[in-house]
Amino acid sequence: IYVMNADGSNLTNLTNNAADDSNPSWSPDGTKIVFYTTRDGNYEIYVMNADGSNLTNLTNNAADDSNPSWSPDGTKIAFRTTRDGNYEIYVMIVP
Repeated sequence: IYVMNADGSNLTNLTNNAADDSNPSWSPDGTKIVFYTTRDGNYEIYVMNADGSNLTNLTNNAADDSNPSWSPDGTKIAFRTTRDGNYEIYVMIVP
């Protein structure tokens, strides 16, 4: 996951690893980024500060958790999961 200025300058890699980091979503206040990644062997939801610091794993299970999206007030994250054997939408309260 990269960030850069609108003119393309100052390209910065926030998640420098070999995993597939996908679908970043900015928190409504712009301080955090939620995304999903394969760094634990399957898709899990992570959140980090907008500068890439304070990386936190929000989900950890055998199912695939993906496509995170913030609620408008920034207190919840909705995501897609296969925990019950098919795709469902779950909502978690942001820690």
